[in-house]
Amino acid sequence: MLLNLIKAILVLLVTLTSAVFFVFQSPQTQNPSSSLSTMSSSSSSVGRSFVLWLHGLGDSGPANEPIKNLFTSPQFRNTKWLFPSAPNAPVTCNYGHVMPSWFDIHEIPITADSPQDESGLLKAVKNVHATIDKEIADGTNPNNVFICGFSQGGALTLASVLLYPKTLGGGAVFSGWVPFNSSSSIIGQISPEAKRTPLLWSHGIIDRTVLFEAGQAGPPFLEKIGVGCEFKAYPGLAHSISNEELRNLESWIKTRLQSSS
Repeated sequence: MLLNLIKAILVLLVTLTSAVFFVFQSPQTQNPSSSLSTMSSSSSSVGRSFVLWLHGLGDSGPANEPIKNLFTSPQFRNTKWLFPSAPNAPVTCNYGHVMPSWFDIHEIPITADSPQDESGLLKAVKNVHATIDKEIADGTNPNNVFICGFSQGGALTLASVLLYPKTLGGGAVFSGWVPFNSSSSIIGQISPEAKRTPLLWSHGIIDRTVLFEAGQAGPPFLEKIGVGCEFKAYPGLAHSISNEELRNLESWIKTRLQSSS
């Protein structure tokens, strides 16, 4: 029992590494509310964009809010950011201990062949889609909607983009994995419109939590089902987000932003 508790604590520390690393690399910022229900819409929909950021296992939305401070280009002056927090749930790889989690994870490290929690994943996707639907209903052009996520949040990002019925501005996966199997019925639910959403995938080569092989297996898997993906490998990067990755994300989004008609 003591050994299992120690292992669980180690798993939690690993999953929190990205948030701690980034907070100390970023400028200071105030912490606005991350609640989905309290975020107000921008007063104008002209040129407005929306970035939804999904955190990793054991993390929180507010801990990731400093990310937006790196996006200093004028194109982001009318961008609405949202950093929701995952609900608390028991996690199998954490020996059933409760922690913020979008869906269950059976094992760490995650490999290309790790078992998947597709039922939990689909529930999380439904919530992400409700958030996207609300933003589009409030006047944001779907082509200016970007979903981004790290680790477990990256896996959820991928599934959410692929299963959304419209073409979005883009989806960005950081240190994530494909959260469903090649024989999954999920593949048959991917629409032609969703397949046109641009995807950016970034992964550290020395990642020991979500192994690089798991990330590297993503683009070939997507190609087989007719989905394009830009993949970037980062030498020397472990299971965390680097400023270099975020600067690249800023440029990537800028080239895809569109003015409202």
